[in-house]
Amino acid sequence: MVANSVGPTNAVSSTTPATSATAANPTLRGHKLLILTPTVVDPNTIEKIKQAFPDLQVAAHKVEFFQKSLPEGVPEEEWRNVTILLTTGNLLPSPEQAPLLRYVQLFSAGANNILNNPLFKDTDITFCSANGVHGPQITEWVITTWLAFQHFLPQYLEHQREAKWRRASIAVEDAVGRRVGVLGYGAIGRQVARVAKALGSEVYAYTLHPRDTPESRHDEAYSPPGLGDPEGLIPARWFSGSSKEDLHAFLGSGLDLLVISVPLTPKTTHLIGAAEFEVLSARKTYVSNISRGPIIKTDDLIDALEKETIRGAALDVTDPEPLPDGHPLWHAKNVIITPHVSGISTAYTDRVLAILLENLHRFSEDKKLLNTVSRKEGY
Repeated sequence: MVANSVGPTNAVSSTTPATSATAANPTLRGHKLLILTPTVVDPNTIEKIKQAFPDLQVAAHKVEFFQKSLPEGVPEEEWRNVTILLTTGNLLPSPEQAPLLRYVQLFSAGANNILNNPLFKDTDITFCSANGVHGPQITEWVITTWLAFQHFLPQYLEHQREAKWRRASIAVEDAVGRRVGVLGYGAIGRQVARVAKALGSEVYAYTLHPRDTPESRHDEAYSPPGLGDPEGLIPARWFSGSSKEDLHAFLGSGLDLLVISVPLTPKTTHLIGAAEFEVLSARKTYVSNISRGPIIKTDDLIDALEKETIRGAALDVTDPEPLPDGHPLWHAKNVIITPHVSGISTAYTDRVLAILLENLHRFSEDKKLLNTVSRKEGY
């Protein structure tokens, strides 16, 4: 591995951090923060960072959404001095370009785009995700699409376009007493649980690792104040495990709504296929995927929708993505598809910067950072 230190360092000059990786550095003297964002950063936020860390150098550059090449406005000399970087997973320097880099704050909650990048794979630089910034807006998407289906809104919108006053032939099944299963009980899943419980639903949670004690159910990741389920108190039952049997025990627990919110890793790719839809068929579970498209086998999903093995699906992500014009999934029964937009919010950048600011404080105090990406788990 390239010998990049994981922790914060004391500085011996205005540009070069000292070799020690264990001492606190309250003003972040000798460090340089480079911010690359697709939105303009509020000058008040920059000023807030500078007030908190008066010796920290800060530079900000606006980049384009989905830009894949490093911005031309950042000279090579600037890259050589950067120790802290806020960026998207597509805009990462090589280890040689940024030899002093210690901490990378990603603009995205998912880390799948960086797993094979040399800066992540071949160094010990600390990477942190933006896990938690999506909780409010994605939860609203999950609940909105589910209730829209339950209340026949897609059909009524069609009737409106046809100028037809036509009622559904069956009554609405409201959310009270329904069972919501959250596959992947992270920041998004916990906010979904909070809102689902407020609607009167029961929540079951599933995680890869056991959460058998109150301490293990506590979540250390970022969440906007007052939201989510940081202590893990909401689920009525908690499932865990890595085997098909463990997963099927959860899927077969009488779920009315399955919310998929696991990260995309080699282990979760095609996690949900024909066998899983067959388990869900006992309750005709509605499936909501806000994670990544490849977690579901698309052909099996289409088959489950067409045969009404499940009652319907809401998809903000697909496989392939973008979903090509004319793809059979567009026309499958009882499906709502949006173009990977559930995480977009006017508050997104502010929440990412809140994570950055908290981590700068931790970095300066030589403490473990929030949302650290595990090289073992891939998230």
